[in-house]
Amino acid sequence: MLRGLTTISLWADDVAEAARWYTEALGAEPYFERPGPGGATAYVEFRLGDHQHELGIIDRRFAPPAGHSGPGGVVVYWHVDDVEAAVERLLALGAKEYDPLTVRGEGFVTAAVTDPFGNVLGVMYNQHYLDMLADG
Repeated sequence: MLRGLTTISLWADDVAEAARWYTEALGAEPYFERPGPGGATAYVEFRLGDHQHELGIIDRRFAPPAGHSGPGGVVVYWHVDDVEAAVERLLALGAKEYDPLTVRGEGFVTAAVTDPFGNVLGVMYNQHYLDMLADG
């Protein structure tokens, strides 16, 4: 039934500012942008990683009505080769610690931050991910 991630959606009151922050954090420019009412940026999308997964940033005005503005109960983890370095970089750019660096077992390390826009961003070293790439 579930075949793979298509888009991870994050919310921001100022999409243009969030796009600048993520461009700096990721070292990549958004490949798609859509203006909203009044011409301000309403949506940007990045393609990231080995499978070019999509990370979208959406104007919070378009969030589902039942949503809330604080961090939610789900953490999406992106594979990184060095969790400690990734967290240090994100914190230096203004993110706040959400879940500290934790060794979950041999080959599995996680951490999560809250970006300056209130979204949780998880990073993980995941040996299964690397094994899947090797089997490619």
